Amino acid sequence: MFYARPTTAVAHDLLGKLLVRRDGGVTTRIARIVEVEAYLGERDAASHARRGPTPRAAIMFGPPGFLYVYLIYGMHHCMNVVTETDGVAGAVLIRAAAPVAGFDDDGGGRRNPLTGPGKLCAALAITRALNGHDMTRPRKFYVADDGAPAPRRARSARIGVDYAGAWAARKLRFFDARSPYVCRA
Repeated sequence: MFYARPTTAVAHDLLGKLLVRRDGGVTTRIARIVEVEAYLGERDAASHARRGPTPRAAIMFGPPGFLYVYLIYGMHHCMNVVTETDGVAGAVLIRAAAPVAGFDDDGGGRRNPLTGPGKLCAALAITRALNGHDMTRPRKFYVADDGAPAPRRARSARIGVDYAGAWAARKLRFFDARSPYVCRA
């Protein structure tokens, strides 16, 4: 299974894949993943799983392939795909994507940017209602592979985890080095 692998491998391999969102089977929005961050479970000081399987983070302990959706700052949703094997915490935060189909432009001929996990979730209508959604079945929301060549990958420290001590400097953010939709840190 794609998600039942080490978190960093899944994060690396998600770049270039498609997020497919169907609304009632009629409208489809498709976006190409251009930026992700790996969160390595209990040992990772920046991970929600660092304190064990609390009610909020229990989903991060498996099974793999399910969404972990949470709210930050009381207003922005963030989505993670659970990785590793059942019982081992890990997740990949989807930070940014490039619009492919089904998104309106901003009136100036540019497509609505999906830069940042909150904007991405808003554009794809991802809310806490999808927490626990099975991403391994192509239904309402899933990851697809259209066979496009892998992007030129780069890595850096994660964004916004300064509180995590030495873990803040770890290069666990992976992104398409050529995409204009990558968040500027």
